[in-house]
Amino acid sequence: MERTCLAVILAAGDSTRMKSSKSKVLHPVAGRPMIAHVVEAVASAGISSVALVVGRDAEDVAKAASIAGVDIESYLQKERLGTGHAVLAAREAIAKGYDDILVTYGDVPLQSDGPLKAARQGLADGSDVVVIGFHTDRPTGYGRLLVKDGELIAIREEKDATDAERTVTWCNSGLMAINGRKALDLLSRIGNANAKGEFYLTDLVEIARSLGGRVTAVDAPEIEMTGCNTRAELAVIERFWQERRRHQMMLSGVTMIAPETVFLAYDTVIGQDVLIEPNVVFGPGAVIDSGAVIHAFSHIEGAHVSQGATVGPFARLRPGADLGAGSKVGNFCEVKNGRLGEGAKVNHLTYIGDAVIGAGSNIGAGTITCNYDGVNKSETVIGENAFIGSNSSLVAPVTIGDGAYIASGSVITVNVPADALALGRARQENKPGRATLLRERALAIKAAKKAKA
Repeated sequence: MERTCLAVILAAGDSTRMKSSKSKVLHPVAGRPMIAHVVEAVASAGISSVALVVGRDAEDVAKAASIAGVDIESYLQKERLGTGHAVLAAREAIAKGYDDILVTYGDVPLQSDGPLKAARQGLADGSDVVVIGFHTDRPTGYGRLLVKDGELIAIREEKDATDAERTVTWCNSGLMAINGRKALDLLSRIGNANAKGEFYLTDLVEIARSLGGRVTAVDAPEIEMTGCNTRAELAVIERFWQERRRHQMMLSGVTMIAPETVFLAYDTVIGQDVLIEPNVVFGPGAVIDSGAVIHAFSHIEGAHVSQGATVGPFARLRPGADLGAGSKVGNFCEVKNGRLGEGAKVNHLTYIGDAVIGAGSNIGAGTITCNYDGVNKSETVIGENAFIGSNSSLVAPVTIGDGAYIASGSVITVNVPADALALGRARQENKPGRATLLRERALAIKAAKKAKA
């Protein structure tokens, strides 16, 4: 029978060191609030019930933590009296009788399901408390995990450690799993007879052992246990997250010429044999199919790039952009809510907004779909194999038929039938000698102003 588990996620901190108007767990990592990363890790560990301990921005934190398939209940921690006190804010949820209680933190967004599963396995193997630790060559400031004969006998804070204990490099992450049948009893025994008068979750090690229980520890990669308290630490976490995801993608068949310059979102999907040149940024909702090429200095968000399509350099794909197979959006182009058919080309210096472009059509340089009249947005529809000449303005709503030809410099305000030629520009008129007259007039005006001054 599968063991049940409740994850208690502590997210009630005041975020003082972030110097922010919002809770630190709402700050994004890879375009997603860090609390959502934590909930995703919990869900990946097979845990579908979460007790979210909140304080500042409680409603916003609960909303940001919500992901599909996870049942979340929020519990308000009104006072900040230590980690043990914070966990007991979820007393009602803990009392429901889960086999396992997993305690984690909303500001540790790099954690993965591996250590969480290992901690739960420790409970299944008979431990009452399982502490998640990490090895580091910079242990100063962390509580040390002291192990003897396979059991964790103490978590020794640095100020209380002996010289020998300070040489230990296995440190406490703060994450912990507790036997769900004993959790409330163990937690209720935590006292606050310490200098700060707070209730420390780490006291469970000593408490469980004093009652004859078994306490063990499992290991996690140091990077995964990185917490966030300041903007500088947030930047470090972002860097670690990006490095990890880039590495995963390259192993899956994605080519990145300069991976350190490519920035991904939490949900970026990139297929095999995609080539990504330097300085490319993916916002949330980007899907790149196999064989596509993303040239340098492009920004892609909420967009789909089909197999073999080409983007950039210096292109921006905004939400709703959908590029068909073999299509092209070239340099200094922007596409918003625009669908390009197979083989369609938007080569350079062009804006496509709220538009449908048929297969094989060519959009010339400087073309604009005029989709917004200051109140409403309207659609431009261009058929297959149409040719839009350079510097054309297509005033929506308007439809260009299959095979139509729009002369360069046209302003198109009415529908163009299939295979028709449309010219929407004033007739050119040349005035011989007029340029000389205009120059002489301008010089005379300039001289008069100078003399007057």
